[in-house]
Amino acid sequence: MLTDWRFTAAIFCIAVLVTGIETNAQSIPKEVATRVEIYAIPSLTISDQQFLTGDTNGKQVTVAGEIRIAQGSGKLPVVVMMHGSSGVSPTTEAWVHQFNAMGISTFVIDGFSGRGLTVVGPNQALLGRLNFIVDIYRSLEILARHPRVDPDRIALMGFSRGGQAALYASLERFHKLWNKSGVQFAGYIPFYPDCSTTYATDTEVAVRPIRIFHGTPDDYNPVASCKAYLARLREAKRDVVLTEYPDSQHGFDSGLLGVNTTAVSVNAQTARNCHLKEGEGGVLMNADTQAPFSYKDACIELNPHVGGNPATAEEARKAVSEFLQALFKLG
Repeated sequence: MLTDWRFTAAIFCIAVLVTGIETNAQSIPKEVATRVEIYAIPSLTISDQQFLTGDTNGKQVTVAGEIRIAQGSGKLPVVVMMHGSSGVSPTTEAWVHQFNAMGISTFVIDGFSGRGLTVVGPNQALLGRLNFIVDIYRSLEILARHPRVDPDRIALMGFSRGGQAALYASLERFHKLWNKSGVQFAGYIPFYPDCSTTYATDTEVAVRPIRIFHGTPDDYNPVASCKAYLARLREAKRDVVLTEYPDSQHGFDSGLLGVNTTAVSVNAQTARNCHLKEGEGGVLMNADTQAPFSYKDACIELNPHVGGNPATAEEARKAVSEFLQALFKLG
């Protein structure tokens, strides 16, 4: 353990370093944040049925969020990022650097550590999927009050399980039930989400753009269910676009790190052959069996594939950057 004077000296050195970065932002690479802050986010662990009925009688938990304030002055735009079934991944860091280099701050949520989890792929029942939306809205409350955040320029991005949360966090009904921040996201960017669940009034989404990125051969969260949902959203005149890459597996944006191989996600559960719908009282039903859904249902399979594709990862990086430049009105 550090002695008192060594601890004080260490804190002083860190403070000097941070101050130096803040006052000499022009001398550091654009992708380096001027300040990093860690936030405790009061949240809940509840069942999906509780979420759908607005029942707050769950377990009080504290999850975490890291904001990296980009170089620039005044109130800045922010991208909130929600991870998938394996927690915050190295690919997230690549996206953080990309956005920070654009003058966009980032807020990365860790929805696992505070719940004693590290991975849920082999047992998705460990955490109801809709919990992440609670975490997202609670994060929005923090960001709406932050002195360096422009509350009108906050976008939501998510990956896989987090992509599903990013997609359905757009539902007006869920905002009314759970979003107490007083603000809305400016846009939604789900990457390879699971779109296999039909919720009540799920075409009534926020009047904000939704941009989905997916791969044709994805056998973890098949793109077909997202196409079906997209068709219903378009029929409801919503601003939604799906960008589909014909040669990209689940997690293709790991290509931003140079990953160009495909592997089996051993024993990971996939609902690729399931058709779920919200039933009476917020119970999630297996539409094929008309019984309450369980991860023990016959439609659940194992061992989907994951893999990076540098070429399409770069295409997606460019597309997302252009979308955010227009959305946030960046110069």
